[in-house]
Amino acid sequence: MDTEPLVSVVRGEPTAEELAALVTVLVAASSRVDDQSPEPAPSAWARSARPSMAPSSWRASALPR
Repeated sequence: MDTEPLVSVVRGEPTAEELAALVTVLVAASSRVDDQSPEPAPSAWARSARPSMAPSSWRASALPR
């Protein structure tokens, strides 16, 4: 395990509350990057309006639905 600190104070002497606030902000910022939800799949209604990309899809386009 790495013993080097991820964050260090280079100037001043922060209080315990200030350090807690800093850690809270850093944790919240890092968790938002990893929390990206995938885009939802299009609904069946939206897919039905899109033309098919199959080689013979033009034939089926003239058929009644």
